[in-house]
Amino acid sequence: MLTLQSFLSLLFLLFSSADALYSYGLLRCQFTSTGDLLFLEQIYFNKILLLQYNGTLGKYTGYTKKAKDIADQLNKSERFLEQEKKNEEKCRAHQQLAFDFLSKPVEPYVRLSPVELQGSRHQSVLVCSAYDFYPKPIKLSWLRNGKEVTTDVTSTEELPDGNWLYQAHSHLEFIPTPGEKIACKVEHASLMEPKLYDWGQCLRRTGIRSLLGR
Repeated sequence: MLTLQSFLSLLFLLFSSADALYSYGLLRCQFTSTGDLLFLEQIYFNKILLLQYNGTLGKYTGYTKKAKDIADQLNKSERFLEQEKKNEEKCRAHQQLAFDFLSKPVEPYVRLSPVELQGSRHQSVLVCSAYDFYPKPIKLSWLRNGKEVTTDVTSTEELPDGNWLYQAHSHLEFIPTPGEKIACKVEHASLMEPKLYDWGQCLRRTGIRSLLGR
């Protein structure tokens, strides 16, 4: 009788052969903000799903004749089913940790820097970048000598970092004038009040002299 162990051993043996066949397993922990949770354990061979445990159904399913035989054996094994229940509980614990983390706003890390923009009619371009913030909504705006700039400004939408956090960027094209003050204003749920990032202070902190070449 073919067991799960021998079935997996066969797959990995095939993976190591000269024909370079490929097999792998995945544990999927999928959940939503409404509390729904789905735990899946899956085994693939050459990108084809052969065997799957579904936590909602509480059983294994095979998708080929040989895999169906394996699934039938596993569904009769209290040891394997109990282990899958433990895996699902770990998935549920991760769900709670994720929502505990995401229930708190995360303040963005903000950086101002000069960039070169091809085809720009202006002498200088500044970019205000906000990284690793949560929740998603954020507003980046520019102040020039204390007044908001509404022209020659382009901004991105909030972009996912892939780790539940976001980033966003805003560009300001301008012709530098001696003595003027330029700042990026950041408004976000993690901040008690809007926060200003002054370009002149950034220059002094980084040791860059000036966009004017002085």
